[in-house]
Formats: sequence, C-alpha cells, structure tokens
Amino acid sequence: MGLKGFVEGGIASIVAGASTHPLDLIKVRMQLQGESHLPNPSLQLYRPALAVNSAAVGNVSISQPRVGPISIGVRIIQLEGVAALFSGVSATMLRQTLYSTTRMGLYEIIKNKWTDKETGNLPLTSKILAGLIAGGVGAAVGNPADVAMVRMQADGRLPIDQRRNYKSVIDALSRMTKQEGVGSLWRGSALTVNRAMIVTASQLATYDQVKETILEKGVMCDGIGTHVTASFAAGFVAAVASNPIDVIKTRVMNMKVAPGAEPPYSGALDCALKTVRAEGPMALYKGFIPTISRQGPFTVVLFVTLEQVRKLLKDF
Repeated sequence: MGLKGFVEGGIASIVAGASTHPLDLIKVRMQLQGESHLPNPSLQLYRPALAVNSAAVGNVSISQPRVGPISIGVRIIQLEGVAALFSGVSATMLRQTLYSTTRMGLYEIIKNKWTDKETGNLPLTSKILAGLIAGGVGAAVGNPADVAMVRMQADGRLPIDQRRNYKSVIDALSRMTKQEGVGSLWRGSALTVNRAMIVTASQLATYDQVKETILEKGVMCDGIGTHVTASFAAGFVAAVASNPIDVIKTRVMNMKVAPGAEPPYSGALDCALKTVRAEGPMALYKGFIPTISRQGPFTVVLFVTLEQVRKLLKDF
C-alpha cells in the first residue's frame, strides 16, 4: 500500500508538471523582474511593484510599462522561439519524480496511519500536519532538481554571453557541482522546504477536506466534477499561501555568485528585505497571476490523474 501511493502520486505529478510547465516558466520570469543586480536592465519587462524607494532600485527603470503573463509568453516566443516555453522541462520531470513522488506517497502513508480505523475520519489539523511533514521531506530530496529547473527557466532573460546554456538537467547538475560545489545543489533549500511544507499542507489537505465535505453534503457524487472542484479550491489556497516564499526562493536559487564576489543576497531574509525595500511589498506577489493560472490547471490535472490512476491500480 505504501509503495503504491508513491507510484500513483509520482505518475500524476509528472503528468501535471510536464503539461503546465510553460505557465511555470512564465511565473519564474515574472518573479525575477525588478532585481537591481540584473546585468542588462534593458531586458527587464517590468517596473517595480508599488516601490517604496525608487532610489534603491538602481539601474532598473521604473518608467517601463507593466506587462502581463500573456505578453511575457508572447515575448518569449518572439525572442527565443516556441521551444523556449519548455526550457527546463527535463528538470521539471526530475523534480516531480523526486519531490512530488516523495511528498504524495508519504502523505498517503501518514494519512492512512493517523486515520481513525472505526470512523474513517481524519481531522483537518492532522491532514495539515501530514502535509507539512511530507512536503518538507519531499523538498529536501528534490532540491537539486528544483535549483536546476529555476536556472534553466530563467536563462533566456540573461544577455547571451552570460547565459548558462545548460543542455539538460543532468548537464546542469554536473556543471553546478563542478563549478560551484555540491552545496550549490541545495542552495535555497531552507526556502524550498518551507514552501513545500506550505504548498503540500494547503494543497493536499484542502483537496481532501473539500472533497470529503462535498461528498458528505451530497452536493455531487464521487466523480470528475467533485475532483475538479476540490482541485481548484486546493490550487487557489496553495497559490495564495506560497507565492511570497516562492518569489524569494526563485531569486535566491537564480542568483549568480562570481568567485570572490559578494552574493546579491546573503540569505532568504536579506532577499526578502531587499525585495520589499526596492520594489515594494507587492513584489512578493509577483507572478501571482501565472502562479494561480498554473496552480489551478496543475492541481486539477494532478488530482484528476491521481484519481484515475488509483482506479487503474486498485487491484494491485
């Protein structure tokens, strides 16, 4: 039963991750907009969000018009080609294999262990705690792939002579290890773990709770309609809860540290403070539209696929 949960969660996660990858890439590009240490500010497509101190922004021009996720997607296609929307998809596949397979399987194990055998009920608080534990463990396992994914997705926004040009996720992990040390594979791991705990707890617990409520109230039967409704609710809650941490995580993972030079951010807190000071508090919700646009479809595909895989594997 334990191994089966990992297999089911892994298959569903890989399908969901691959199918929504372009939306995730657009989200990452939006979250990186406004960084004052970008080598070529002319590549910026955004002005800082509600900047509280325009002088702190540095070379970034605040006169540039605000651009939405659709415009970002169109610009990527125009400048880098359609294939650029799938930059880093190999890293996404590896990340889902490591991170999501672990968190989905572990969540099911903990949930089944804590569920009351007589009533079959599990309190919402226990579901949240199970999600926190499963998300933290899964993130620790999948962090190297997460770092590679962020870098590969963000590479196209850099000047051509400063791009990393990773050929694949294996090439990315290999070069990071050789050039920056093994520790670079776990850069931003504390943020990754925190984000994963929040996402998993909010996403999985919300899905289970909403699904159970719908079935108990008799609003709908246990079918696609219930799964989609519960999935959208779970995706929205996860997006709202995780976006600020996701912005900081993306920037910390993507920063380039030259040998002997001081890194742009000394840590997560420093990144958060610099981001808010230079770009305003709403900068922590940069990329929220593509985040919710991605979380919605991702969560729907994830859980609908999961339910179908469970049906296929119920006799095993």
